[in-house]
Amino acid sequence: MKNIKDMIVVVRGGGDIATGSIQKLYRTGFKVLILEIDRPSAIRRKVAFCEAVYDNVVEVENIVCRRCSCMDEIEKCWNENEIPLAVDPDGEYIDLMKPDAVIDAILAKKNMGTKIEMAPIVIGLGPGFDAGVNCHIAIETMRGHNLGRLIFKGPTMKNTGVPGIIKGIGKERVIYSPIAGIIKNIKDIGDIVAKDEVLATIDDVPVRATISGVLRGIIRDGYEVSEKFKIADIDPRIEEQQNCYTISDKARAVGGATLEAVLYLINNLSKE
Repeated sequence: MKNIKDMIVVVRGGGDIATGSIQKLYRTGFKVLILEIDRPSAIRRKVAFCEAVYDNVVEVENIVCRRCSCMDEIEKCWNENEIPLAVDPDGEYIDLMKPDAVIDAILAKKNMGTKIEMAPIVIGLGPGFDAGVNCHIAIETMRGHNLGRLIFKGPTMKNTGVPGIIKGIGKERVIYSPIAGIIKNIKDIGDIVAKDEVLATIDDVPVRATISGVLRGIIRDGYEVSEKFKIADIDPRIEEQQNCYTISDKARAVGGATLEAVLYLINNLSKE
């Protein structure tokens, strides 16, 4: 069996939940490569490695992620103890690199093309994954008792479309675009906002806060959104302002489950 430090893990998706899994894999010693689309739409941008698509280099909890465009740059990142990210929505690097594991952490509420044949270890996060069919292990991402549960046979729970409850508030804390257009941010992540305060405009149409609290996330300024697109998230707990800049409890729970799944399968494969 390979040493962990020689094992390549490709993670499809670099949003805030994916970042929790990436952090665990990186800290454990795996060579992690993130694959992203050309216009990721993270809301919690301060804790999402996918922002390297736009900024070239980002840092989350003292871990550096750098955008790369070729294998030489990817290797250089690994040698310098950084995480490489490549824009590759079709997963061409998977065919090229033959990784030891593929993690689908896109969380698109459906499977975006990940197949169980992609690698010796394939793990799917959230809705759209069926253990034994399109992945070896599926991980539950729905908040509640089963969050982070490893599923060895069968599907994860279907997407309910209902945000998790924070301080008794659910769907009201998530904000969607009233129209299609280009967003212009007025408030920034971490700002304390009042209900009905203008957070942004979309083609001069105001986007107002639905509740008072901390603006935990807002989509990148200048992003072109469709109507009813998720664009912001408010945390009613003003005392939790600093949480905007650290990986969330949910991301850490899912990340721990992802690492457990990878190590479980490595252990099983070593016995064959």
